[in-house]
Amino acid sequence: MIQLYRPGSSLIHRAPAAAKLAVLAVAALVLSLYPHDALSIGVALLVVVVLYGVARLPVRVLVAELWRLRWIVLVLSVALVVFVSPQAAWISAGRLVALLLLASLLTLTTRMSALLDVLRGLVRPFRRVGVDPEAVAMTISLTLTMIPVVAGFADRVREAGRARGVRLGPRAVVPLLVLALRHADDVGDALAARGIG
Repeated sequence: MIQLYRPGSSLIHRAPAAAKLAVLAVAALVLSLYPHDALSIGVALLVVVVLYGVARLPVRVLVAELWRLRWIVLVLSVALVVFVSPQAAWISAGRLVALLLLASLLTLTTRMSALLDVLRGLVRPFRRVGVDPEAVAMTISLTLTMIPVVAGFADRVREAGRARGVRLGPRAVVPLLVLALRHADDVGDALAARGIG
């Protein structure tokens, strides 16, 4: 669900990152803890769709985000329909989709640097017990930037297998792991060369 920031001048783009994170946290608590019925979940999903409109994001962005969630929603819904009820499937899947779409909206409308600044501020009080806010922010930043890199490695391994006419299956983990570890070594060397870590 980690997306590149999409520049814009909407009200949501201009809102402070801390406020957006707080809204997301409150929404997560309300959607997770408050008992819901089918109607309230429908309203929650409608509100999320309206927020994408307020952010002036193209409809195709919302459709792409929903498409990325298809397997999670499908597996969860089928399991709940079979073992509980269709209403439970709608409520649980709708709650999950609303939360994940809100999280995507946050990353689509907020620069990563702004989110990391908020994180530094949240971690700063723990400096007294030996936590370095800069190290925490850098670690999270590196982790987030590694996700698309590893996804690119997975694509390369898949394409290499196709080019050779081989279906790797679970064996694809080995070359993927080698590529990821080699990249991690390169990143570590670059950080060490700059005197970091």
